Amino acid sequence: MKQITLGVVAHVDAGKTTLSEAMLYRCGVIRRLGRVDHGDAFFDTDAIERDRGITVFSKQAVMEYGGCRMTLIDTPGHVDFSAEAERCLSVLDYAVLIISGPSGVQGHTHTLWQLLRRYRVPTLIFINKMDTAGTDRAALLRQLQSELDENCLDFTVHDDEQLALYDEAMMERYLETGEIADEDVAALIAKREIFPCFFGAALHLDGVDALLDGLARYTREPDWPQEFSARVFKIARDNQGARLTFLKVTGGELKVKTLLKGDGWEEKADQLREYTGTRFTLLQSAPAGTVCAVTGLSKTMPGDGLGASVAGEKPVLQPVLEYRLQPEDGCDVQTAFSQLRQLEEEDPQLHLLWNARLREIHVQLMGEVQMEILQRKILDRFGLRVRFDEGSIVYKETIEAPVVGVGHYEPLRHYAEVQLLLEPMEPGSGLQFDTMCSEDVLARNWQRLIFTHLAEREHPGVLTGAPITDLRITLVAGRAHEKHTEGGDFRQATYRAVRQGLRKARSVLLEPWYCFRLELPPEMVGRAMTDIQRMQGSFDPPETADSGMAILRGSAPVRLMRGYPREVTNYTRGRGRISCCLDGYRPCSDQAAVVQAVGYDPERDLDHPTGSVFCAHGAGFEVKWDEVDGYAHLPLLDLRPKPAVPEKIVRAVAPGGAPELEKELLSIFERTYGAIRRRDVLPMMALRSEHKRELLQQMEPADEYLLVDGYNIIFAWDELKHVARDNLDAARHMLMNFLCNYQGYRGCALILVFDAYRVMQNQGAVEKYHNIYIVYTKEAETADQYIERVTYELRSRRRRVRVATSDSLEQLIILGHNAERVPAERFHDEVMAVQQEIAHILEENNRKNG
Repeated sequence: MKQITLGVVAHVDAGKTTLSEAMLYRCGVIRRLGRVDHGDAFFDTDAIERDRGITVFSKQAVMEYGGCRMTLIDTPGHVDFSAEAERCLSVLDYAVLIISGPSGVQGHTHTLWQLLRRYRVPTLIFINKMDTAGTDRAALLRQLQSELDENCLDFTVHDDEQLALYDEAMMERYLETGEIADEDVAALIAKREIFPCFFGAALHLDGVDALLDGLARYTREPDWPQEFSARVFKIARDNQGARLTFLKVTGGELKVKTLLKGDGWEEKADQLREYTGTRFTLLQSAPAGTVCAVTGLSKTMPGDGLGASVAGEKPVLQPVLEYRLQPEDGCDVQTAFSQLRQLEEEDPQLHLLWNARLREIHVQLMGEVQMEILQRKILDRFGLRVRFDEGSIVYKETIEAPVVGVGHYEPLRHYAEVQLLLEPMEPGSGLQFDTMCSEDVLARNWQRLIFTHLAEREHPGVLTGAPITDLRITLVAGRAHEKHTEGGDFRQATYRAVRQGLRKARSVLLEPWYCFRLELPPEMVGRAMTDIQRMQGSFDPPETADSGMAILRGSAPVRLMRGYPREVTNYTRGRGRISCCLDGYRPCSDQAAVVQAVGYDPERDLDHPTGSVFCAHGAGFEVKWDEVDGYAHLPLLDLRPKPAVPEKIVRAVAPGGAPELEKELLSIFERTYGAIRRRDVLPMMALRSEHKRELLQQMEPADEYLLVDGYNIIFAWDELKHVARDNLDAARHMLMNFLCNYQGYRGCALILVFDAYRVMQNQGAVEKYHNIYIVYTKEAETADQYIERVTYELRSRRRRVRVATSDSLEQLIILGHNAERVPAERFHDEVMAVQQEIAHILEENNRKNG
């Protein structure tokens, strides 16, 4: 039986739990329908959920329909618990996104849609509450196509001819047979090329069977690898207090008493429980595709990968409010903190912090509803009554311009120096790490250690002590001592290099913003616009809903929107409502006042020193951050702009020619203007041990490697460029066939690289086409970046490496990697000569055989 994991996600009050209830009922899992408002829904088993009437914790159930076995995961819909929903997305094979018919696409709906795209989850859409007066099916479909994706299709009335337009091969089969196979539709859904839409009213079971039929017909089970792997997505505890690790087996098989290993731990899987609501079945083994809870594991955390699986991506959704938690009843604060760590295991986004100096507990939350739920959980589980202060905003920090930071740690019999380049990046990019340090300067093991220390903790900024973000941190240089360097030395040097760079830079304070959807009576729109302008926000022109209410969409700083939902309720006398979701971070408009109010002094933060430790006369001494550059042992990277490059030199280098001439030109160029390569780097991928299946490791060793920049060659050769105007795919295949013949004649290892960097969510692909390898680069990676990385890796093998391209910048970089450039025109002559030689050989063979 086909087995899939299906998640149900929605904006709060869209009817998510009601639809889950209806699906379980139609599949025979439950005998009667419960209701959220009656407090008897199958999934809402916790007393907190029954009291509040919302889903707080994700739940699962196993059901079967139409030859398909589905593990259904019901996720929270309220924005305060969206982090719980996001953790579930990492284990889904498919998702059902529920839209409220009367409300349409809401603020949190957009957030969920972006998350589904980020985690590449194939999605079906159920538009619920269509029995409500005034709902317009056609208008809702248009809204889905305009606000979510133009390929949202009504599957209750879809026609095969329309579906055939999405795939050329499918169209050919449709023209031959007159119908579209379910497998073809399933392939489009799995690739997120179409999004089937179903309409109904879950409370009355309307449209539920059609949705189940669609799930049974148009889904397919993933191809699981044979090697064991699993993904942890949730930590919970049962009624007896036993710790449960919820995971999905994503490869091989997990058996009871299997010894599982993590980062520094080994523990046995005592029990495997497959839950349906609060009931569970004990399994002796869990094959790939199974979602189960494992007892006996005390070190796991959400996002962990087990076996062959690597750790998951860092969650997108982060809390924006921080509160000081104060125990009542005279409870010791540190004892309370130890108990509360159990809750942080279950929800890592709490970011529980202990300030030893002030003896305070700080916790980060998404909103007031989560705060109330947390108070109740602490009381129920630990018998502790706690209160929270008024809270503060979770700020972040970045920098305006590139800067080099130096960290040196040299007390007696210790030594490490690290030089880091800090560069600002696009908003929302987080922290990225890279290296341009040669292994001849600093050994690979020390470089790995530096990156471990960069990634192991949050680095505070120097304005308010808030975490830094949106930076690329590149290892420029480093030095170790043959006898005196220990691992901890590089930790100190790395931390100090980051802090010294931040002190030298011009820092920028970032604050979180909400995007909002405000629905209110038309006569109050003016008041709302005035409020938003006062809060330094922005908004789109007002819209009018079918109900006659006005809708205002926009964004504003969280700092100024706090408490505004209550204000809306008051001035609209309960008729208005506002929904908010996080819209990223932007520069704070009142930076000076916020920094002054926080009162953070980076020089008094003894846990995060900005200076360095040097050694003289047998003793270590402190050097302040603004004097470290003068004491550094390694030469500093010069960030001053180079003189403009005369165009005649660029023209002289760009067209190509003999390798000796190119190297001579390059030498003259660099002596005059400095190194011109963008990054002669050892990319991070080469430093990570988990990338064991890189293309070069799959290929058989060869004496000569040839890398071909595919699109560069296509548009440089007249015969291919002419074909590409009408059919780019045909031009690609012509080039591929040319190169197969060329490789067969020359015997080199040939890698053809095509750009796919603009394809959204593209993860890259490698395939073998006859006797050559074809690489499609991933999103945000160009062909020349890939070729640059591979030529760097190949140069250590001391093999001949040639690159066919006419890219003027790329050709200079590959020369620096000791590779030979073959201009497109010369490569064309080589390939055509091989074609003629092969034709001549075939002609001779035919003559002999004749």
